[in-house]
Amino acid sequence: MKKLTVLFSLMFFVCVANATEDQITFKSEQQKSTYLELTAELRCPKCQNQNIADSNAVVAKDMRVKVKALLDEGQDKEQVIQYMINRYGQFAHYQPPLNVATSLLWLMPIGFILFAVVVQVKRSKSKNDVNVSEAGAVQLDSGQLDRELELLLESNTLDGSSVDNSSKDNKQ
Repeated sequence: MKKLTVLFSLMFFVCVANATEDQITFKSEQQKSTYLELTAELRCPKCQNQNIADSNAVVAKDMRVKVKALLDEGQDKEQVIQYMINRYGQFAHYQPPLNVATSLLWLMPIGFILFAVVVQVKRSKSKNDVNVSEAGAVQLDSGQLDRELELLLESNTLDGSSVDNSSKDNKQ
C-alpha cells in the first residue's frame, strides 16, 4: 500500500510540474527563435517592467498564445510587434519609436538642468553686483568718516587747551 501511495504521489507531482510549463511546438528553429525574441521584447501590460516571457499574468499568457498564432499564420516579427502595439498600446513594446512624446521625455531633464545652470549663474552675478555695491558704500562711509575725523581734529586744534588737557589727564 505504501508503494502505491508513493507511486501516485510521484505521478501527481510530475503532472503538476508539467502543467506549469507551456508546451509549445514550433514548425522550425527559426520560428522558435523569433517567438523567444518577441516574448522577451514585448512587455506585459499588467506587470511592472516585466516581459511576457517572464510574466504569469493572464494577459501575458494570452499575448504569448497570440504571438504563437500570428507566427503560425506566417507574419514576421515586425508585423507581430505592430499588432501588439495596435492592440495594447505603445507600452507593450520595450523599444518605443522616436516621436514628439518620447523626445520630450529625453529632452526635458536636459532642459531642466540647463535652466538650473542659467538661474545659478544669474544669481551668482547678481550676488557679486550686490557685494560690489556694498563695498562701494563702505568706501563712501569711510571717506565720510575720514572727512569728519579731519574736521573734528581741526576743531580740537583750534581749542588747543582741551586737547592738551585731555592728553595730560590721560598721562597722569
